[in-house]
Amino acid sequence: MAAQAQQETALDQIHDSAQDDSVRDREISVEQQHLDRVYRRLEEKIHEAEFLMNDAAQRGQVGTPGALAERDAQVFRAGIHLNRLNNEFEDFLFGRIDLLLGKDGKKGPDGAYTAVEPAEGVVQVDETGQYATIAETLHIGRIGVLDADYAPLVIDWRAPAAAPFYRSTPVDPGRVVRRRVIRSKGRKVLGVEDDLMRPELKATLDGRELPVIGDGALMAALGQARSHTMRDIVASIQAEQDLVIRAPAASVTYVEGGPGTGKTAVALHRAAYLLYQDRRRYAGGILIVSPTPLLVAYTEGVLPSLGEEGQVAIRAIGSLVDGAEATLYDSPAVARAKGSYRMLKVLRKAARGALETPGGSPGRSTAAGGRSEQLAFGEEAAPAPAGTPTRLRVVAFGRRLELEAAELDRIKHNALSGTAPVNLLRPRARKLLLDALWAKSGAGTRHTDPELAAELRSSFDEDVASEDSFIDFVNAWWPELTPRGVLAAMADERRLGRWARRILNPGEVRRVARSLKRDGLSVHDVAMLDELQAILGMPVRPRKRRELDPLDQLTGLEELMPVREESQRERAERLAQERVEYAHVIVDEAQDLTPMQWRMVGRRGRQATWTVVGDPAQSSWSDPDEAAEARDEALGSRPRRRFTLTVNYRNPAEIAELAAKVLALAMPGSESPSAVRSTGVEPRFVATNKADTGVRDSLAQTVRAEAARLLDRVDGTVGVVVAMNRREEAARWLAGLGERVVALGSLEAKGLEYDATVVVSPAEIADESPAGLRVLYVALTRATQQLTIVSGDRDEPDANGVPDLLRD
Repeated sequence: MAAQAQQETALDQIHDSAQDDSVRDREISVEQQHLDRVYRRLEEKIHEAEFLMNDAAQRGQVGTPGALAERDAQVFRAGIHLNRLNNEFEDFLFGRIDLLLGKDGKKGPDGAYTAVEPAEGVVQVDETGQYATIAETLHIGRIGVLDADYAPLVIDWRAPAAAPFYRSTPVDPGRVVRRRVIRSKGRKVLGVEDDLMRPELKATLDGRELPVIGDGALMAALGQARSHTMRDIVASIQAEQDLVIRAPAASVTYVEGGPGTGKTAVALHRAAYLLYQDRRRYAGGILIVSPTPLLVAYTEGVLPSLGEEGQVAIRAIGSLVDGAEATLYDSPAVARAKGSYRMLKVLRKAARGALETPGGSPGRSTAAGGRSEQLAFGEEAAPAPAGTPTRLRVVAFGRRLELEAAELDRIKHNALSGTAPVNLLRPRARKLLLDALWAKSGAGTRHTDPELAAELRSSFDEDVASEDSFIDFVNAWWPELTPRGVLAAMADERRLGRWARRILNPGEVRRVARSLKRDGLSVHDVAMLDELQAILGMPVRPRKRRELDPLDQLTGLEELMPVREESQRERAERLAQERVEYAHVIVDEAQDLTPMQWRMVGRRGRQATWTVVGDPAQSSWSDPDEAAEARDEALGSRPRRRFTLTVNYRNPAEIAELAAKVLALAMPGSESPSAVRSTGVEPRFVATNKADTGVRDSLAQTVRAEAARLLDRVDGTVGVVVAMNRREEAARWLAGLGERVVALGSLEAKGLEYDATVVVSPAEIADESPAGLRVLYVALTRATQQLTIVSGDRDEPDANGVPDLLRD
């Protein structure tokens, strides 16, 4: 009977999932119809602006001064309006709120009702619970659009009427019943995701019950459950999340919570709340740091407008450095070496050592400061020439002055003893060269008059320093260093071995050097580049004088010509390039940041307030104590405020209980968040069958078959999680199964969720790094409905296919 009940529960779940998909499609269609209507209206407005421009041109033919002035003003206004419409024509609708009737009937200039709180008696109660009718629906976008009757089709996101989209929370919903994020591309709606502000309320819109898509649907089902226990759980979720969202920002806010507790969603809503609560304070920008590009894509769907406007920058940890993008993964051993505090010492040595003669070769003697035969290290390669000059010759006061290799080495050593960034030490080195040449000339002893001696020295410096041969020598002997150049120099194992002596062991030196020879960057390389930028410094550039434009002499041109407004997207790109520090920094999945990454993030928030979100039990970094030290250094002496989210509403209890077994091994004594629902569908265990094929073939066939099986049982996505070294292999196993199934490495799964997951060989994931058990815990907690475990030979499965790691 129990098995039959489980089967019925599973069938009901599949049926419900299919229903959810049909509702999702219908709601996407509803939003598509509205978007089509908006675009038709935009096209009308564009035609109106074009008509005004043409009409203004005809007015100019009248020839009177008044007509010309009227024409110029009309062209200017119409031109700005037309440019704005064209610039914001694509991808601008992103949100919607459904509201109850307000306390008064007043409307603002944008056509929306101004009341914040609902009218008395609008929520009614009967024997089935609370119910009400949606009185107003507002769509939020990048610009405001009114229809021909001046009713709002789209509310500008900056308008007061749009504020509830960002400020409303389940604890303080105001008039908002449902908040919807709309994902669109061009003129096509791709998807919708709902947050329910009043899950206990049965709301109707146009005579039908208000549909809810995504996590909001789960909260609605829980909130409207007949069990008071379920309602208490929902209230608990809302209360603990709301406390975080509205926490004062004048400090560091720590948010901890296990899988499925909504940490990321809370952090994103906090960003929106802070910005709209005090827009002036956070005009300096909010930075959200996510661990992977996949999670960034989700994040951008939640806060699209803020990101486009440039006030919220959303970056993957491998994209924080301008011009650098992480596309590669390091092995666990290489990652441990690159990410640890030890690498900081290596980089400091490398930045100064990069000015040495590469490989220990003496280089070719260079007379009169001329270049050597070979300058192999360029801007994007290694920074120093293959034959650094070892002799400087100049002619001054009729004498030939020379500095030999040993003298040059002493000068370079003295210059590098300074504490300034390496590139900023170049003027010091140049002065030391001139001091040594001056001493060689003996001219300093010829005059006892200090003023005359100083004048002679000034003339000497000016004559020598302006010679092309001296300039060429300095450029070759002390080249301007770039972070990429130093990183490329570290790919030379012999040089890296010298710089990392007694810091990295020989095996680490070999592996790190080889990893730096690859074409591309890892997330750890990006953090090293950022550190090198700080160590090297930017050389002082002489300001270029602006050439005077003859048109600057004329007046009135700006008034006579339409001015093209900067689009929001262009403004966002410009702000992102100009901004190096932020007013508030949110770090998602903070437990995964290495010490070097914490240093990189810390530079972007020296004066910021912080929200740090994570779960120590999910940390993939092998030395949490070292990372905590780096985190505390980045956060400085700011006071800390801690919150813990305790309710898991992603995973069914059956999956959460299995994951808890791994948590007990990974972090003994840690408590799992409480799962709020049960489906009756237990995790499935499958062992590979090696009777007829090889181990690899058997694993590939088993994984493919299980993924196909889950595709038939859920209507959403299926994630297949493997050890990092099997990512490409797993993608080949799943070829042809369609877009709903995705293969991903264990470290890529962080922060993501799927309707069903296949976790392949838990032993391989657990053994791939010292943090492997914590990474496995993450992999086991990605599914919202069903979980399958496929055991390989290393898992030592029992007769039921249960791997050794997961047995009681």
